[in-house]
Amino acid sequence: QVQLVESGGGLVRPGGPLRLSCVASGSIWDMDSMYWYRQPPGQQRAFVAGVHGRTRSNQLSHDSVKGRVTASWDPAKGTGYLLMTDLTPADTAVYFCNERSNTDSFWGQGTQVTVSS
Repeated sequence: QVQLVESGGGLVRPGGPLRLSCVASGSIWDMDSMYWYRQPPGQQRAFVAGVHGRTRSNQLSHDSVKGRVTASWDPAKGTGYLLMTDLTPADTAVYFCNERSNTDSFWGQGTQVTVSS
């Protein structure tokens, strides 16, 4: 089992940056990838960005945030980060981190990000 805890959410001004953290505990040595998802109000959870593979050689991001987002992950330490720039109200959502092994998938409880002036 792996437990994930996100932090760093809150109120962000339009145009501002965002830095979210995800700390994992438990059987972190089994994890193969780490992803970030978000769920805007009234919408489904959707992929944002992530890192595939413990060598961290494959970084991914959704087209809607490409160029504004960077995901990083240190599987040995069990820490991951999501950096976003130029936030708009459309980025308002609950953000979740997700870690996966070959057989399991674990989610954090989410952190609320609200972009508003």
